[in-house]
Amino acid sequence: MSGRFIVFEGGEGAGKSTQARLLVDALQARGREAILTREPGGTPGAEAIRKLLLDPPGEGWSCRSEALLFAAARADHVERLIRPALARGAWVVSDRFVDSTRAYQGGGGGVADADLMMLHRIGAGGLLPDVTFLIEVEEEAAAARVAKRDGEKSDAIGGRDVGYHRQVTAAFTRLAEAEPQRFVRLDGSGAAEETHAAVLQVLQQLFGSLS
Repeated sequence: MSGRFIVFEGGEGAGKSTQARLLVDALQARGREAILTREPGGTPGAEAIRKLLLDPPGEGWSCRSEALLFAAARADHVERLIRPALARGAWVVSDRFVDSTRAYQGGGGGVADADLMMLHRIGAGGLLPDVTFLIEVEEEAAAARVAKRDGEKSDAIGGRDVGYHRQVTAAFTRLAEAEPQRFVRLDGSGAAEETHAAVLQVLQQLFGSLS
């Protein structure tokens, strides 16, 4: 079986990181080479940019500056980790990818989607996932998860106000509705194991046996 690129998207507290980890564990248990990665991050250079983004110097970044930094981190991530892994037949599972930039810096920050996708074409050759799972959770439940995870200390982007995050959620919904051939929307409000089972079912329907 050829390599596959699977991405988990969603707002703060949706459970993306948990689902990405569970999927990698399941694939590895079936004998597949599966790589867990994240954005921003995944390579030494991209992880350095992650620190700049989530713990910014001085007054922080504008959304346009953030978009440029995300594009730079993604370019390195794709060139040094994602494409080589896919080329040798591995599955790459990422916690966030370009659609997060489209939702956060685009929907939340007002940067035009066409501009963000142009940056993506320049930096990452326009690479898109085989499947993008959008994990959706009610606002109150997501807020409770974030509070339990982070306490009173959130990063520079996650800690923005409720209005910003509502715009992000709305942007994710628009993206999924516009690209139903790539997005799979899942209710993430239940137990993590229930969502994981739904993820495996979708992948088996799309790609056959995961072994």
